[in-house]
Amino acid sequence: MIHDREILTILGMLNNEHLDVRTVTLGVNLFDCVSDDIDRLCANIEKKIGNLAANLVPLCNRIGEKYGIQVVNKRISVSPIATIAAPFGPKGMVAVAHTLDRVARRVNVDFVGGFTALVEKGIARGDDALIAALPQALAETERVCASVNVASTREGINMDAVLRMSHAIKDAAARTADKDGLACAKLCVFANIPQDIPFMAGAYLGIGEADAVINVGVSGPGVVKKAIDRALEADPNMDLGDIAECIKRTAAKVTRIGELIGREVASELGIPFGVVDLSLAPTPTAGDSVGEIFQSLGLISIGSPGSTAALAMLNDAVKKGGAFASSHVGGLSGAFIPVSEDLNIAEAVSKGFLTIEKLEAMTSVCSVGLDMVAIPGDTSVETLAGIIADEMAIGMINAKTTACRLIPVPGKKAGDMAHFGGLLGFANIIHVHNATAKGSFVTKGGRIPAPIHSLKN
Repeated sequence: MIHDREILTILGMLNNEHLDVRTVTLGVNLFDCVSDDIDRLCANIEKKIGNLAANLVPLCNRIGEKYGIQVVNKRISVSPIATIAAPFGPKGMVAVAHTLDRVARRVNVDFVGGFTALVEKGIARGDDALIAALPQALAETERVCASVNVASTREGINMDAVLRMSHAIKDAAARTADKDGLACAKLCVFANIPQDIPFMAGAYLGIGEADAVINVGVSGPGVVKKAIDRALEADPNMDLGDIAECIKRTAAKVTRIGELIGREVASELGIPFGVVDLSLAPTPTAGDSVGEIFQSLGLISIGSPGSTAALAMLNDAVKKGGAFASSHVGGLSGAFIPVSEDLNIAEAVSKGFLTIEKLEAMTSVCSVGLDMVAIPGDTSVETLAGIIADEMAIGMINAKTTACRLIPVPGKKAGDMAHFGGLLGFANIIHVHNATAKGSFVTKGGRIPAPIHSLKN
């Protein structure tokens, strides 16, 4: 039973604290579209997505209006294109990217994810073609997002793939130099990528998923901050255990709202409901910041001493609250710390509180990794590969998802501003130690073996 007080609390979240359903993502299985002819493949893809997603946007808008809850983004994720278009070379992969972009515009979704390769153990023919196509595909499309999984706890780190992705990132940045390397904002390099992420740029539909499914991403960093502020105002002596409990209860309420919307959208479309991904995903809007939560917890700024411990507590409480509220929690579910997408985090970088080394330390306890980090355009391929490899190692050893969305901004240096626009925001370019040695570690190639605790059978 929902009590009057709980209804009033949720109304306050909606009206004053930036609570929203951040994304409803329609997952579409493309394996029945496969063909040995590239034109037929693209036609099959466009037809299937067009049919399934034709009513997605108006339906989300109608259901959002019904409950008074804004569905901010409507998106699509598809099966890994490296597998779907495996017979074709880079030119064919680019053609598929243009098809995805075209159908995304037609059904009016914000992004389509799944221009994806899974190469943690090796690079197959389709994977090789997709990675080669990434810079051109991302530079020439507006709504296509890409992800490449180069590591896992089970298989180790594919260092050949890490180096290939570093070259691809640099090339993609150069092709969109007039937009501060914007193509890289649509590309994530992962360790332990989940199959049901609704958030971009990492969303794709895993091979074990249904023919079509609805996954929902809910966000509410402003809601969590206000809940902490109210609790501490009522009891200034509240300890961290009690604050964690407050965060957990708030996360549970937010999760229920996301599941309500997701289940109704799925029911109306006649497809299964998948998961709720409760992730504190900020936007460049004042009051919708993960960084501000750290100040409510008593830190001067995110990045100051104590930040990693605070983030660990926050991430854990969010996961516990989501798991309490729903039996179908998935995706990433935790706290994001994307630099350019959070005004407070971007400010912490500009003031020197937050360095790339501190960000890396914090990613060991959060839900993603080095996310939307603008770095100097002259960062070498080897340095970029080293940063990615370090992040992948954190994911591999700790059996968690980590990722890199790094943007080497052409022609700009540390301290300059990079502007990406919209939800992608803007950020100070962070300093990177651009030091590489002859015979660099990252160029030796091969696969870093999986850790001993991966042997669980």
